[in-house]
Amino acid sequence: MTAEGRPGQSKPRVAVLFGGRSSEHAVSCVTAAGVLGAIDKDKYEVVPIGIAKTGQWVLASGDLGDWSLAASSLPEVAPSARTVALAEIGGEHQLIVAAPNEVPEELGSVDVVFPLLHGPFGEDGTIQGLLELSDTRYVGAGVLASAVGMDKHFMKVVFESAGLHVGPYIAVTDRQWLNDPETVRKRVDQLGYPVFVKPARAGSSMGISKVDSLAGLDAAIEAAREHDAKLVIEAGITGREIECAVLEGRGTDTPRTSMPGEISVQGGGHEFYDFNAKYVEDDAAALSCPADIPEEAIARVRELAAVAFDAVGAEGLSRVDFFYTPEGELIINEINTMPGFTPKSMYPQMWAASGLGYAELIDELIFLALHRKTGLR
Repeated sequence: MTAEGRPGQSKPRVAVLFGGRSSEHAVSCVTAAGVLGAIDKDKYEVVPIGIAKTGQWVLASGDLGDWSLAASSLPEVAPSARTVALAEIGGEHQLIVAAPNEVPEELGSVDVVFPLLHGPFGEDGTIQGLLELSDTRYVGAGVLASAVGMDKHFMKVVFESAGLHVGPYIAVTDRQWLNDPETVRKRVDQLGYPVFVKPARAGSSMGISKVDSLAGLDAAIEAAREHDAKLVIEAGITGREIECAVLEGRGTDTPRTSMPGEISVQGGGHEFYDFNAKYVEDDAAALSCPADIPEEAIARVRELAAVAFDAVGAEGLSRVDFFYTPEGELIINEINTMPGFTPKSMYPQMWAASGLGYAELIDELIFLALHRKTGLR
């Protein structure tokens, strides 16, 4: 198989993988709708593959309406009697459909997988490990970078080791909370209120609460524990939220960075950039790109975003989030190795404002994946 596609095949075959087992299942479906609607069908043969919440892989509908996000109904990949599997047959990576009492059906080879999965069992290195084991090219970060980028605790450890400024925080395991909650409360008190209580390994603002006093802490911890047994509790930081999109460089080129953007949440009862503001309410949040900060701060954001990208060993794409304080400090918040990728998501919006459109961005990510060697790199 060549980087351009299978021998005799006029265009590469891309399996778009979405859904998944995490609480971000619906977000992944919406992301897939955006990509399926924008990917160049004249250039790529596209196969939509959904992962149900049970973990089953199924052939998914290509109807974008099936994966749209409405306030009253969240899209979901339904289980099927027919399961899709990825296998190596005759030296090629083949998609196979199998069902009880039926002869397996070959769907053909795949040149690259575009895993539009958010959260655990998709964005955390698990699906990347499966694709690595099968020697299949795929878009985005590898196993280690995905795992580090998913775990807000170890992400901060890596950032600190790279010399990036990280805000005060504590990590809380399930055992610590269940065995000695009073010690956890005392540790949080040392951070000072307000704090943000977050599942360590979830995204899209799932399970995150802002807590202004001890009275609300226990409930916030229990809400976060519904998503993850491990938590990160961060001190509130006075500052503006500045984001920067990073795109892997071609060959040995350094990572490319967009102009930084700033998010403003516009009313609607949102204390921070929560799930509804991100995905449901069209007018709840706005992005200013470039952010209205001094030119030297813009340059510094872009520089630090590339440092964070390299620190975790990211590939393909990432979004890096910072706080810009009134004193002009830049404090890194997190890196997202598979950021929201709908047309209204901040990552593609920042690239659009920087001169790279949504369809062109998808094309570049597939190009990078097709030209990336498999195995250790």
